Amino acid sequence: MDRTQKPRFVVIPEFRVKPELMVAFLDAALDDARHSVADEAGCQRFDVVRPVGTDDTVVFYEMYDDRTAFEMHLATPHLKRFQASMKTLDVDETIVRFLSLVSE
Repeated sequence: MDRTQKPRFVVIPEFRVKPELMVAFLDAALDDARHSVADEAGCQRFDVVRPVGTDDTVVFYEMYDDRTAFEMHLATPHLKRFQASMKTLDVDETIVRFLSLVSE
């Protein structure tokens, strides 16, 4: 990374999901991820991952050009759909980490 550039903004939220609702949650999560990358110029990456050995946890790895791009993400229709699904499925967002990318 060129040290004169602003570092990319990384968001890593973690969710606790009832195992019987995991498929529905993953459908909603993947919709949000696909639309984030396809529809948002400032979203560079959006991975949906599950920690090995758990059946109730999902983690997102999101990378944006900067914090402003992330704040624009917060107003998108696909995120609103995802948030509605979270509420319907009674999913807990357990932690959210905000980071600056150091390596490219």
